[in-house]
Formats: sequence, C-alpha cells, structure tokens
Amino acid sequence: MDRKLKLIWDFKGPDAQRTAQHHVIHLDEFIVRDKIESLGTGVEKINDNHFIAFMGIEEVAMPPVRDALKPHRGQLWMV
Repeated sequence: MDRKLKLIWDFKGPDAQRTAQHHVIHLDEFIVRDKIESLGTGVEKINDNHFIAFMGIEEVAMPPVRDALKPHRGQLWMV
C-alpha cells in the first residue's frame, strides 16, 4: 500500500485566503489536464494571516507532480 502525501503551498498576509483558494483552482486544472490521480485538493487555515493550498497524492505518483508544481513542502497525509 502506497503512502499518501500532502503537497503544500503556503500563503501569508492579508490576502492569503483568497490566494490559496485561487491556487486550488489551478491545482484542479492541472489534475484534469495531466490526468493525475489526486486524492483531493483544498484550503486550510493555519491562522488569520496564513493559509495553505494542498493536493493529496499517492507517493508513487508524486515525483513528476512535485517537479512540475514545486510545492513549498510536503508531509504524510493521514486521511
């Protein structure tokens, strides 16, 4: 069984929430265009000035996605 990963993009500042929400639109477009088997995308609030956009993906499919999209960080995703 492959590990599930969460690729993360951090956005900070007064427009962080809107920027993260907009980034998710582009992640979803990438998933459709490149036929990626994603586990989902979304936005999470860290605090009032820090939001993240994320994409869940199986570890085996991660390298080309990581290289194309350059996430700020990643972590194991405990779904």
